Amino acid sequence: MKYSVVLPAKNEAGAIKETIHKIRQLDFIYEIIVVNDGSTDDTQKIAEQAGAIVISHPYSKGNGAAIKTGARNALGDVIIFMDADGQHDPDDISRLIAKIEEGYDLVVGARQKGSQASVGRGVANSLYNNLATYMSDHKVEDLTSGFRAVRAEKFKEFIYLLPNGFSYPTTSTMAFFRAGYSVAYIPIHAAKRIGKSHIHPIKDSVRFFLIIFKIATLYSPLKMFLPFAVALFILATAWYGYTLYEYSRFTNMSALLYTGSIMIFLMGLISEQITALMYKKDE
Repeated sequence: MKYSVVLPAKNEAGAIKETIHKIRQLDFIYEIIVVNDGSTDDTQKIAEQAGAIVISHPYSKGNGAAIKTGARNALGDVIIFMDADGQHDPDDISRLIAKIEEGYDLVVGARQKGSQASVGRGVANSLYNNLATYMSDHKVEDLTSGFRAVRAEKFKEFIYLLPNGFSYPTTSTMAFFRAGYSVAYIPIHAAKRIGKSHIHPIKDSVRFFLIIFKIATLYSPLKMFLPFAVALFILATAWYGYTLYEYSRFTNMSALLYTGSIMIFLMGLISEQITALMYKKDE
């Protein structure tokens, strides 16, 4: 099999050269593609001098957009995605590929304790993992890791689902689970990045809630909506029992709670059908 490495890069002049040199030392890599996402520094020039194939966006479109550009242009049977900022160790690529050769379709480098950039992001990632585990009924060790190897043909099935922002790992992982493909994890240690992070606390907080909803809508919306519907139904019944006992009547609050419960359940049911259509493949 041919192995392609895709590096999305935006203003990574400080780390890109060393990253490419380490990858080139792996003699089984067929090609290294750097997707220059509108960098304003010397990322493109340094990557070309280091021996990588460079594809440049005329302006910054986002990490996910860079991933999609790299995947569309990669010629390998297996694509390895990793960060260009020095966080991921190229020596771990062989471990990812070993799992692929065992028959897995997607292998993710799961960051171990101490690899998170901050306590807040560590807590957020833990919540993502637990929610994704609940939704998919599969143990998810690192939902948001950008270091992963994937069979190109199967990854390209879901390119249209991938967002242009930073949540492409979440989307692709849940899509693979939904399609019934095999997913595995290997433990890695992510080093401190070289250069300035492109993550912002406020945007990160908004992204946190968007990813929570994305996990639900990409896999099984009904599994997310049903607990809320049941909780409201129980609350409505309890309130109805109380008002019936105390005042011998059915109140507007009980009616509102029952209606809310039914509406949430129906929303989940409709979303479930829409999700199923998203994954329906043309014959």
